[in-house]
Amino acid sequence: MDSPDDYDSPWKEAVESYFPEFIEFYFPDASQQIDWARGYQFLDQELRAVVQDAELGKRFVDKLAKVALRDGSERWVYVHLEVQGSAQAEFAERMFVYNYRLYDRYRQPVASLAVLADSTLHWRPDHFSFAVLGCKHELCFPVAKLLDYAQNQAGLYSNPNPFALVTLAHLLTQATRQDMNARFAAKWKLVQLLYQRGWDKQQVIDLFSVLDWMMRLPEQLKRSLWHNIEVLEEQEKMRYVTSVEQIGIEKGLLQGMQQGMVQGMQRGLMQGRAEGRLEGEQSGEAKALRRLLQKRFGPLSEDVLARLQAASIDELELWLDRALDADSLAGVFAQ
Repeated sequence: MDSPDDYDSPWKEAVESYFPEFIEFYFPDASQQIDWARGYQFLDQELRAVVQDAELGKRFVDKLAKVALRDGSERWVYVHLEVQGSAQAEFAERMFVYNYRLYDRYRQPVASLAVLADSTLHWRPDHFSFAVLGCKHELCFPVAKLLDYAQNQAGLYSNPNPFALVTLAHLLTQATRQDMNARFAAKWKLVQLLYQRGWDKQQVIDLFSVLDWMMRLPEQLKRSLWHNIEVLEEQEKMRYVTSVEQIGIEKGLLQGMQQGMVQGMQRGLMQGRAEGRLEGEQSGEAKALRRLLQKRFGPLSEDVLARLQAASIDELELWLDRALDADSLAGVFAQ
């Protein structure tokens, strides 16, 4: 359920969306030296150009950003970030190689910052060096170890920085690998915290997307969580996650549904996609709509199921379109 790849995308998305908060939370000393008022710029293309021909095995390169310092200088600093999901012997060497390659290409000082998200307590690479005939090369880099935050989870719950919540999600995901009921309880607690922070709608949606991807649940528990969220949002009068954006959070669901409405197939809905190929375009549309309606409104009556089965392609596409933001089943099938 939780392969290393599960972490790459949500971490990268969170770092990109909340870069100043990322630096402030994990590297406060560095953050104080950066003039955030002057903005920052991600340099993903430049970073890819540097690491394409690196020969150190598997690479995880996160973000390279150009920032300005508070000392008023016009010199830009490239900040190389690593979010490492598993202990690797060559990690420190890789940090060194990226650092000197960036300097060699752009002739800019590079601050290399590492977040270690592994579960090996004593693995803490923070430098790489070698010496030959009196000539020494060395890179020392700051490291934030997520396991270090496990001893102060109460502080994370009270910290308003988004990365306190992201760190909690990571730690709780690792701690509940063998207990999905415990993971459900932990995830529900974090979801409630989202609505207590006073964050705007987009922040809630962004951070829920990270939580949802990290803290995977079996289908039954996932449905229970969605029900809880629907009740919470109704009580708080905050239709954030359960609005149309909720479907986008289901990776591959909304995108696949939208493409399916146009192309007659449901990409991203594995079951709908497979069955659509076997049973034809009409049957695939009906099954995709049924799944979407069940996710949004709960179990469907026999009358509704029969209506879906007998509907034409045009009717199904119309209902699919309406189902994305309708408030009720009646709104989906309105004449």
